[in-house]
Amino acid sequence: MDDKLKEECGVIGVYSKEQDVARMIYFGLYALQHRGQESAGIAVNKEGTINYYKEPGLVSEVFNNTKLDKLEGNLGIGHVRYSSENENLSVNAQPLVVKYKKGSIAIAHNGSIVNADSLREILEDDGVVFQTSNDSEVMANILARYHKDDIEKAVNRLMELIKGSYALVLLSKDKLIGVRDNLGIRPLCLGKIEDGYILASESCALDTIGAEYIRDIEPGEMVIIDENGVKSIFNDKWRKKKLCIFEYIYLARPDSKVDGVSVYLARKEAGKLLAKEHPVDADIVVPVPDSGTSAAIGYAEESGIPYSIGLIKNRYVGRTFINPNQSDREQGVKIKLNVLKENIEGKRVILVDDSIVRGTTSKKIVGMLKKAGAKEVHLRISSPPVIYPCYFGIDTPYREELVGANKTVEEIREMIGADSLGFLSKDGLINSTGQTGGFCLACLDGDYPMEIPRGEID
Repeated sequence: MDDKLKEECGVIGVYSKEQDVARMIYFGLYALQHRGQESAGIAVNKEGTINYYKEPGLVSEVFNNTKLDKLEGNLGIGHVRYSSENENLSVNAQPLVVKYKKGSIAIAHNGSIVNADSLREILEDDGVVFQTSNDSEVMANILARYHKDDIEKAVNRLMELIKGSYALVLLSKDKLIGVRDNLGIRPLCLGKIEDGYILASESCALDTIGAEYIRDIEPGEMVIIDENGVKSIFNDKWRKKKLCIFEYIYLARPDSKVDGVSVYLARKEAGKLLAKEHPVDADIVVPVPDSGTSAAIGYAEESGIPYSIGLIKNRYVGRTFINPNQSDREQGVKIKLNVLKENIEGKRVILVDDSIVRGTTSKKIVGMLKKAGAKEVHLRISSPPVIYPCYFGIDTPYREELVGANKTVEEIREMIGADSLGFLSKDGLINSTGQTGGFCLACLDGDYPMEIPRGEID
């Protein structure tokens, strides 16, 4: 993905009847690391007491055996996150643990609550003092306010009040609870271990732990896991599913299934359809690793043009867009990719990536390939242009920074320096999933699934 959109977070929850769960959560977070690389945290419940540890950094940097040994308990939750620019990660890292009259609640959240500011203002007027700037603290305070005797009723009340996207995992004194927003914008799935259950943002986390995938949580569904097993409660405000299409374009790991669809196969099919929509005569098909790899395989297979490696990725550099500072992001591009000149020199190259946001990274990569001796560089993008900001958990730039909103395809091609440029159509993108609809495509067409702030759209 060019000049990447900042991702939403990753969440996991584990309930076991007998085992300490901290290490399972740790390995699950490792599998979800791609969803957020700037902080990590784990909270566990032992006999009604919630202990937690969270810090800025990668999962492997935040935790070690000593820290995990101190997190004893048979149910727990974990979180990896990205940050917004100038955000205090030490304060805003999750899970968030809140103490109140009935005990403690831990919460980890993936998504964005569009009415969080107004809810925060109401709570502050009632005397609530906030320690963080994240949406999770707003939700935790609402839960504490309505949690008199029944946590399930409190969660249901929360779902009635908040608007936006959310996949939540909650920890009470004896229950693990998972919640998915009424439109299913953010993913959440359920898995089974020998003596318990797992909730996770993606099925790849279940595979890592050795859990059996059961199903995806439905839009508007609350799942309660305790010593009695699994119980579901559905919110009465359920509406048609609107899963974020970027889960298939970029966000999810290719070895995950999201809402029953293989991410890898969807991306490969997108590449095949891209080859049909935008064919070009060339010598090799080269992916931008790793975001364009699956689509490039599909493009090569459909076109009959050989797939080849032309860019080598430094595996020790995180996703470029996660650096919140623009200058850091640009430096990250320079150390992240290097051209394999032997494969590129004298060739007509089809370069495949999953999306373009600002266009600056694509420009650098095309320039690198041409400097290495590529005769032609034809850029193919396995999604339509991003032309509107997202308000549901992906930190997109303002619209004036989105190249697709301000330039024609020909103007983008000229800016990037490619010999030709082709984007997959919206219909092609939807068809690549094997579904007929049920997606939020607002960043591509401006059709937001709910009322959102208008000031920065027009």
